[in-house]
Amino acid sequence: MKSIIISLSILLSLFITQNMQAQITIQVNSGIDLKIESLQKQKDKVQRVEKQKLKAEVEAIKMRLKANEISEQEAETLKKAAAEKRAMNIENQLDIIDANIALLERNAITEDGEETVDVYYRKLDYLKYKEEDEKEENYDSIPKSTTSGITVAFGLNNAIIDGQSLDDSPYKIGGSRFFELGYEFETNLISSGFARIRYGLSFQFNGLKADDNQYFVTDGDQTYLEEYPINLDKAKLRMDNLVIPLHFEFGPKTLTYGKKGAYYDTSNFKLGLGGYAGVNLNTIQKLKYEENGNNRKTKLSQNYNTSNFIYGLSAYIGYDNWALYAKYDLNPIFKDNAVDQNNVSVGLRLSY
Repeated sequence: MKSIIISLSILLSLFITQNMQAQITIQVNSGIDLKIESLQKQKDKVQRVEKQKLKAEVEAIKMRLKANEISEQEAETLKKAAAEKRAMNIENQLDIIDANIALLERNAITEDGEETVDVYYRKLDYLKYKEEDEKEENYDSIPKSTTSGITVAFGLNNAIIDGQSLDDSPYKIGGSRFFELGYEFETNLISSGFARIRYGLSFQFNGLKADDNQYFVTDGDQTYLEEYPINLDKAKLRMDNLVIPLHFEFGPKTLTYGKKGAYYDTSNFKLGLGGYAGVNLNTIQKLKYEENGNNRKTKLSQNYNTSNFIYGLSAYIGYDNWALYAKYDLNPIFKDNAVDQNNVSVGLRLSY
């Protein structure tokens, strides 16, 4: 009886072992089939992506031809070179994939378990493409000749007074400041983009801080500075203007090709010359002082005989988005004063 049990146990063990080995062989071979299927799909992807890249390159070459960066002969040479490169890329990558498929098929695990294919299979990381690689780049047309953006400027403000130098100015150099905020359009005047015109709408805030404990007063059509009866911490006149700036800007613009299409790269030297014209919206004087141990702030909003029509000259020079900026009002600050005063500003300008 004992011998029968032992014999049955041995037979059962052999059966289980063979069955497990067969299941392992089926599972492994099934995994290999999936790997081969994945490689076949990768072949299609290789061809699709390379063709899309070729299309983008050809469109980029056409763009350069339209922008007169290259001649027709140079364009044809570049197109031919791009086509040859992409064809070679496809051929080389398909050869690699086919070689891997052959390795998988030739070295699949047999029922006796003598062969393993794991050492042959490679994931071909250098052939994998991200999703964005399959997106078509847009080079259907030359970049728009008109773009737009925000412009910000800030810096020091003062006044040029007839017969008087800035050193003798009655306004504090550091305390008198300006700020400008606008929205501007930029239009190319020539196809290369080297010359263009900038125009838009801006708010200008020009401040003059009186020195020597003085403040602004009016007497009829005259505006002048007078000493305040008590000690002043600050006396500042602010003029709020709405103007239309216009500048002729010069500087290189490079036609660049990116994922989202062609665009002009303006990260270069630039020079702008022009001016502005507009209206005065509001004039206000702020007084800050101490009275009976209490801090006081007074705002006096009145005309102060300031010019209603604002116009002047401006210029800037810089690199990329930043520039040194200067502007000068041709209109007098106080329209009927016996001695003309003209607002002048120097600072930084940021356009983006």
